[in-house]
Amino acid sequence: MALVLIGIGATVASFGISPDQAGRWGARYFPLAGSLALILLGLIELRAAPGGPVMERRHLPAIAALLGLSVVYVWAISALGYLIATAVAAPLALWIFRVRAPIGLAAAAVLSPALYHLIFFKLLGVFPPLGRYFDVLDVIGGY
Repeated sequence: MALVLIGIGATVASFGISPDQAGRWGARYFPLAGSLALILLGLIELRAAPGGPVMERRHLPAIAALLGLSVVYVWAISALGYLIATAVAAPLALWIFRVRAPIGLAAAAVLSPALYHLIFFKLLGVFPPLGRYFDVLDVIGGY
């Protein structure tokens, strides 16, 4: 039930995201899709038989680490900008999920910010969150 309620709240909040300069939904698509997915997953869980499988506690440290990383990531975006924060957070998230290949971690550090920048800021026209203290976009010249 918590997933359904969170999904409903997130859906309502996603409609508060302003349209882009051309009046399109732009930045609203992904939060809205994620919110509706939460509602759907919550409804699926509600339909599951009571007394289903018990959650394995061995995953709790990874869940806590991912939650901590997400809080630090949001702070890092506001302090250092989107590109640097994502370049650090992407390989750390993979590390939490037990990806240890150095090439994979390095690729995540480079490809994640580049692809997300292309998708959100170039194709969808979302304005990138700029860092308060430093932002690499200031160095490379715009977004």
